[in-house]
Amino acid sequence: MKKIFFVLAAAIMSSQLQAQDSSRVSQLNEVVVTATKFPVKTSLTGKVVSIITRQQLEQSGGKDLSQVLTEQTGLFINGANSNPGKDKSVYLRGARVDHTLITIDGVPVYDPSGIGGNFDIRNLSLENIERIEILKGSQSTLYGSDAIAGVINIITRKTTGSKSNASALFSYGSNRSAKAQAGIYKQNGGFGYSVNYSHFSSRGINEAENNSGSTVTDRDGYKQNSLETRLSIAASPSLLLQPYFRYSKLNGDLDQGAFTDELDYTYQQKSWQAGMKSEWKLGKSQLHLLYNLNSINRNYIDDSTKSRNSFSIFSEGNYKGTEQFADIYITSPLSKTIKLTAGTDFRSSKSDQSYMSVSSFGPYESVYSKDSLNQHQIGVYAAGVLNLPSGFNLELGSRINFHSSYGNNMVYNINPSYLIKERVKLFANISSGYRTPSLYQLFSEYGNSKLKPEVAISYEGGVQYLGNNDKFQARFTYFNRKVKDLIFFYFNNSTFQSLYINQDKQEDHGIEMELGISPFKNTNIKAFYTFVTGEISTNQNGKDTSYNNLLRRPKHSAALNIEQRVSSRLLVSTQIQYTGERKDAYFDSNTFQTIYVSLSPYTLWDIYGEYALAGNHLKLFISLRNITNARFTEVSGFNTLRFNGYGGIRLSL
Repeated sequence: MKKIFFVLAAAIMSSQLQAQDSSRVSQLNEVVVTATKFPVKTSLTGKVVSIITRQQLEQSGGKDLSQVLTEQTGLFINGANSNPGKDKSVYLRGARVDHTLITIDGVPVYDPSGIGGNFDIRNLSLENIERIEILKGSQSTLYGSDAIAGVINIITRKTTGSKSNASALFSYGSNRSAKAQAGIYKQNGGFGYSVNYSHFSSRGINEAENNSGSTVTDRDGYKQNSLETRLSIAASPSLLLQPYFRYSKLNGDLDQGAFTDELDYTYQQKSWQAGMKSEWKLGKSQLHLLYNLNSINRNYIDDSTKSRNSFSIFSEGNYKGTEQFADIYITSPLSKTIKLTAGTDFRSSKSDQSYMSVSSFGPYESVYSKDSLNQHQIGVYAAGVLNLPSGFNLELGSRINFHSSYGNNMVYNINPSYLIKERVKLFANISSGYRTPSLYQLFSEYGNSKLKPEVAISYEGGVQYLGNNDKFQARFTYFNRKVKDLIFFYFNNSTFQSLYINQDKQEDHGIEMELGISPFKNTNIKAFYTFVTGEISTNQNGKDTSYNNLLRRPKHSAALNIEQRVSSRLLVSTQIQYTGERKDAYFDSNTFQTIYVSLSPYTLWDIYGEYALAGNHLKLFISLRNITNARFTEVSGFNTLRFNGYGGIRLSL
């Protein structure tokens, strides 16, 4: 297969070489909605925003969402280049997994059945996404809990224009990985609809490394099916209603842990979101009402019929969670230079969880119902934006959150920026954020109903430059984040009691450098470098101890991407990405000890090419990843993808 892919790549690259202009969009004039909850040019906000466009998503070939995100400045997705079904841990600016909020079309989504409550990005298919806005720094003023490091807003595909259009995709590649997508989008006057279906399946690789000497191993396969439907109804000239429904089903094989293979450990995960977005024009103001019902159901079974590498002969775990979210807010221009956003949101979470196992010691069962695993919270927030003709911009905001368990807490943000001659933007942010305890941390057998929220304050500042004719772009950012009352799993050596407590403090800081240049016609070069380090302080035996805690997160990372529009039909790009040394820890099931290790740095080289036919309605593409066949480790005890390649077709009408 490797030879086939290189032959196809050579055939594409030998096509006609007539140069033609490629369109570029001024980065400072791009419009985003995540930063302020209303459309605003990036030049008019002091927040650090990165955008992944639909064009960039289409040029991602055989990649999934985690692989696209881990190529962005300041983002590292642990597990992105491991087995397709392996869990994907989102680390934004070195923060913990549960300190980055995922939103879909501006609506926060969580997993109330999980230990940390963070949403699983494997539920989202790349083919159902229109664009992605990554908003960095604490954003709890507008978005509430978990937005300590930032927000990743996934904007889904929907009806556009006034005509019907459709899209389709098929690709196939390494490890028998197949991807298919079909969508239809139609707008007719005040009524529109979209339906989008995607499928992905892979035979996978053997997820866990095998150091036992056993010759009995297996491939851990993975399958995903996703469906999204949306309506757009103009009920009146001033009222727009957008009901939607999303469904995702994942099936996969698992291994027992680091260096521990398993032949009959499987999981299934079903999730769906249903809701309504509405916009009501009130003169120059807009009233927005969002409602979302999020449901997730995870099931794990290990029946030990083919192999037994765990403590139990049989085990099954079921974890169900539902969450309701409602948000009503108004955006209103108070004058030519001042715009206000004010609103209130409501979040209610419930979970049913059960686990049972059979071992040589007999059966064991643990059951928790939504009667005990539930919480709710109400947030009231307001933010104002000042944009002066002189180029000075200022955002101020605050939120107070009322929680059913711990009471209330307050956050704020101060974001000044200054735009000099439409070319240079100076910016600074001071923002506080918080994360509420999860249902499991509050009410499980290890729960502590007296837990307080984790609270943080973030500082960042920098400069962004856009040169003449958009041929040179650059941004430099420094950030510092301090978090206190971190939730810690505590074990008492005297009483053998285990529970969650607020104990630790953490401080992270780093820099981000981004560069974009167009040295020649139809040639675009992008590069970034990220440095992040962190230290956690904890009290052990009455003494404060500090140590570096950024496990599995690189201190240094960098990437270089070169894109060449060879002709009106042919596009070729290549990317080299470096991931520095990381610390890691894993549990040794033989010695029953935690083993600390250092993971070596690695460099991945990818190539992508596409060739357009039929007036750009049909595109043939090929994606070659890790073409040097590099050996590397993302998680101790687990395998990663070596050379892998994918080819396919993309149709748009």
